[in-house]
Amino acid sequence: MNNYSRERFDVLVVGGGPAGIAGAVRAAESGARVGMVDENVAPGGQIWRGGSSEGPHSSEASNWLVRLKKAGVIELCGKRVFHHPEAGILLAEGLDDVWELSYRNLVLATGARERFLPFPGWTLPNVMGAGGLQALVKSGLPIQGKRVVVAGTGPLLLAVASYLRKHGAEIPLICEQASASKLARFAMMLIRHPEKIFQGLQLRKDIAGILLATSSWPVAAHGKRTLEAVTISSAGKSETVQCDYLACGFHLVPNTELPVLLGCRTRCGYVQVDELQQTSVQGIFCAGEPTGIGGVDLALIEGQIAGLAATGRTSEAKALFSKRERFRRFARLLDETFCLRSELRGLPSADTLICRCEDVSYSRLREHTSWRAAKLHTRCGMGPCQGRICGPATQFLFKWNPDSVRPPVFPARVEHLAAQPQLIPEVTGEVQ
Repeated sequence: MNNYSRERFDVLVVGGGPAGIAGAVRAAESGARVGMVDENVAPGGQIWRGGSSEGPHSSEASNWLVRLKKAGVIELCGKRVFHHPEAGILLAEGLDDVWELSYRNLVLATGARERFLPFPGWTLPNVMGAGGLQALVKSGLPIQGKRVVVAGTGPLLLAVASYLRKHGAEIPLICEQASASKLARFAMMLIRHPEKIFQGLQLRKDIAGILLATSSWPVAAHGKRTLEAVTISSAGKSETVQCDYLACGFHLVPNTELPVLLGCRTRCGYVQVDELQQTSVQGIFCAGEPTGIGGVDLALIEGQIAGLAATGRTSEAKALFSKRERFRRFARLLDETFCLRSELRGLPSADTLICRCEDVSYSRLREHTSWRAAKLHTRCGMGPCQGRICGPATQFLFKWNPDSVRPPVFPARVEHLAAQPQLIPEVTGEVQ
């Protein structure tokens, strides 16, 4: 292949969000040769997309992005890691090229994605993830004058509603599945986290006048060719609201596919790390959401610890432990407040599609007792998303757990797969 390139790094960082940027900066400032690979066209991840010119973290984002440039980190943007052919090497794919990336130490900062819970009509056009809609608007989608219902759980809902409103959207309703009592307790506990109080007050000011309904969630989306309305269950009563978009997200799911492929141990869906953010595999560190959903502040601290530890600066890394613990306490508070309620398992009807890629309905999945059995009999999880949407949904609905990760981690072009003979399994006569 003509467009096959090789690079060698002392530290390679996978992921260009806050955790990845912080890890890359601290490692590069130590004098190491550092590379950062990310599928987006510019660093920042989803939360700092476009340089983060808005929001409570705008100045912090700008500072870190400036440090990233000054530190001399080699940025490989628009590249997606899809395979791990051997120890110390990752393969990344661009639009028309493949990169062989060698490393001495690796920092995984692969972030998280939104969790979708299926309900009747959730596959209609304009029913989308809350963060997904925000990302589209950041990329130029016109939202002026559009009615948007925001639903799901967690602080992200308020941030998305605030952002969309600033860009001209009409937000008739925010639906939060957590109860009013849980939110009240959460607000009281913020006294222990004063840095979060200002952010919370700013968000409340931004969404003033918008109805925030607690113990509320979407039960059906309606429309002939595109979304026209959504039926909401609120405190046991149903109401149908006309809207152009439904921005829906039930918290986040960590992207652990690459860590698992590399042999890193996980527990309860998260990558296990030691006090220096090192995984069960020597020389591989992990930071940010894959180790536990905790937000920007925790991701930045974990990223710094990982970057420092990867370059042997353990004393400086240890100096950040107390701050990390403070943000971990806040993460635990988030988990307690916004854990999904059992009623949400009753959202799908028999014919609701759970696996959108392979058109597999709830009734077909209900016949099976495990992810593996469902996959073998229905092809659930075998489409282009590789189970990233239906996998977390079935984990919640049926308490199933995906039992394997195989390369390529993401769909890859045939010519790029053919460039690496290690990707082609030996023919043994067994069904893979």
